Amino acid sequence: MAIGEELRSGCFWRGVLAEALATLIFVGVVLGASAAPGALAPALAGGLVAGALACTLGAPQANPALTLALLCTRKLGAMRGAARLLAQCAGAVLASAAACLVLPEDAGLVTRVSVAGTAGQALAWETFATFQLALAAFATADWAAPQGGLTLGSAVAAGALAAGPFSGGSMNPARSLGPAIVTGIWDDHWVYWLGPVMGAVLAGLSYEFVFAPGASREKLGACLTCRDVALVETTSPSPSSPSARGPPVPPAERGQGTA
Repeated sequence: MAIGEELRSGCFWRGVLAEALATLIFVGVVLGASAAPGALAPALAGGLVAGALACTLGAPQANPALTLALLCTRKLGAMRGAARLLAQCAGAVLASAAACLVLPEDAGLVTRVSVAGTAGQALAWETFATFQLALAAFATADWAAPQGGLTLGSAVAAGALAAGPFSGGSMNPARSLGPAIVTGIWDDHWVYWLGPVMGAVLAGLSYEFVFAPGASREKLGACLTCRDVALVETTSPSPSSPSARGPPVPPAERGQGTA
């Protein structure tokens, strides 16, 4: 689809609006829970709201790391990907600004590297936590499981609890970007982009070209040579191919979970 047609498409703008709203809700809920002492409340709040959002608004990503993983696996077009990234960041900034107005100053909105740890440790935990989250997101989108919301919510909560003592358990660059812009605190901010993006992209590539039922060398070759992966999936007799599972879903329209 040409750029002009894309920009005139109502579906395009509905997707952008859904990403902005979903990210605003997700970040707002997590920041609100951050006012409570300890890491349990934000982890549970993030998991619960991620599970709810996965069943609404067309299953938005609400996470720049997941959106970049979709771009790298050629399941999302460049125009839609860029627009959704901007919408996610805008939603996170709006949520953070509102949180700063209503929450106490010591609410701990900014994700920080643990005082007892290092940036390297935080990077490793952010990468690992986001890897397992993205793996769950790709798998639930592929199988369209009815319990997808529970799966994604559990992955968000588990990752936040595991990485929380080391990095705050962000797993979402937008969740870290919003408070950083509003408060002006950028300490080790690169950790919260590099770690989640590496984890999500590695998970996406691993699932699509190794673990997915439709994984094949032809599919990997199509991705590496910038050919349409959907055409390769159509000719595959695997259970995950469109011919075996019903009408094909346009790659740009497939939700990939939340958080």
